[in-house]
Amino acid sequence: MASEANNPALRSWIEVETNSHFPIQNLPFGICRSPAGGDLHVCSAIGEFVIDLAALDEVGAFDDTPVAGTEVFHEPTLNAFMALGREAWSATRQALSQLLRDDCDELRDNTELCGRALQPANEIELQLPVDVGDYTDFYSSREHATNVGTLFRGADNALLPNWLHLPVGYHGRSSSIVVSGAPVRRPQGQTRPDDKQPPVFGTSNMVDFELEMGFFVGPGNVLGKPVPVGEAEEHIFGMVLVNDWSARDIQKWEYQPLGPFLAKNFATTVSPWVVTLDALEPFRCRGPEQEPRPLAYLQCNDGAFDIALEVWLTPDGATATRICESNFRYLYWSMAQQLAHHTVGGCNLRTGDLLASGTISGQTNGSRGSLLELAWRGEEPLSLDSGEQRSSVQDGDTVTLTGWCQGDGYRIGFGECSGQLLTAH
Repeated sequence: MASEANNPALRSWIEVETNSHFPIQNLPFGICRSPAGGDLHVCSAIGEFVIDLAALDEVGAFDDTPVAGTEVFHEPTLNAFMALGREAWSATRQALSQLLRDDCDELRDNTELCGRALQPANEIELQLPVDVGDYTDFYSSREHATNVGTLFRGADNALLPNWLHLPVGYHGRSSSIVVSGAPVRRPQGQTRPDDKQPPVFGTSNMVDFELEMGFFVGPGNVLGKPVPVGEAEEHIFGMVLVNDWSARDIQKWEYQPLGPFLAKNFATTVSPWVVTLDALEPFRCRGPEQEPRPLAYLQCNDGAFDIALEVWLTPDGATATRICESNFRYLYWSMAQQLAHHTVGGCNLRTGDLLASGTISGQTNGSRGSLLELAWRGEEPLSLDSGEQRSSVQDGDTVTLTGWCQGDGYRIGFGECSGQLLTAH
C-alpha cells in the first residue's frame, strides 16, 4: 500500500507547487482546530490545505481500513491512532491518497464535504500533535560529539570510550515540549563563570538551539520484553523536526556527574506535522560505516534517510539568515538502533513517547547543528545578513528549522519548527 501512495507520478486535483512540502506523496498527520473553533481533530495536509480526517471519517471514507468504527480521528491527539499500528497508518494514508488523486471525483465533486473537510492552511490552528509521555534525547551524531568533545576535553579525548559502542542518551522533560510557533523564555539557573569563585544564580547568557529530528512511538512494548532491532521500525509512527533548546552556561556547571537538567528542561520545540516512515521509504539510505561493528543486538543496515536540513536565524525586525545546512543521513546511530538499545534492558516504551536524535552535524563548518559549534564556543562569532554577529541566541531572535526529502519533481517535507526567544521572567 505504501509503494502505491509513493508513486512519484501521482498528481492531485488540488494544486500543489513543486517545492511544496506536502504533495500527495506525503500526507502527514497532525492535530488541528477549525477556523470556527470547536473540537480538535486529526488532520493531514496537501499543498496549502489542511484536511480534517474526522469529517471524512463521518462519511465513511475509511470504512475499509482498520480505523473503521474507532473514531480515532475525533481525538484531540494522535495517540489513539498511533496505537493502532502500521497497518492502520498505511491503510489510512492509502485511502486518503485515493480520494485526492486527480482521477478521483468522489471528494472533488462533493462541494458540501469539501467545505467541511478542506480548509486553507493559513486559517487553521495546529496543535502539539501528540500527548508525549516520556522524552529521550540521544547523542547520535559523531561529528557533533567530536566537536563538543574537542571544545571541552581536547581533540585527543573528544569521543568517550563508550560512544562508538552504544547510542548515548538521557531522559528529557516531556512537559516542556511545545509546538512550532510557541515562544520560549530565556531560562535562569546556577552558573559558575569563574572557577575560583562560588557559583551564582541568574539568567543564562548562552542560550543555544540544537538541530535535531525525533520520532514518535506507536505501539509500545511490554515491560521486560526488548524490541529486536529488526522489528524496531514497526514501533515508529513517524518523524518530526526538533529544536532541543539549551543553556550552555548552566549546562557546563550542572551536567557532571548526571547530565543536563535545568539547561535542557525549559523548552523543546517540535514541528506540528508527523511524517510517516511509509512516506519516507523512497529516501532510505545507508548511514555512516560503523567501526567497530556494533554488538549483535544493534546490528542493522539501511536505517538512515536522505533528509536535507536547514536552520535559519532571524533577529527581531531583521532579515533571516540561513546558518546551517545538514542532513539526517549523517547520524551514526539509526532510529532502529536507538529504539532497540532503549528497550534492551527491559524498558517499556509507550504510545506517544518521543525519541530525539541529538544534534545533527556534518563534516563541514556550515553543517554544524548548534551555535556552540558554528561559533566555536564564541571564538568565531557567526556573521548574519543583517550585519549582526551571534555566538548564542539573543532575546527576540527566532530560530527556524526546516527539512525535506527531494524527489523527482516533488518534495516530502516537514514544514517548519520555529520559536522566538523571549526575555527571562
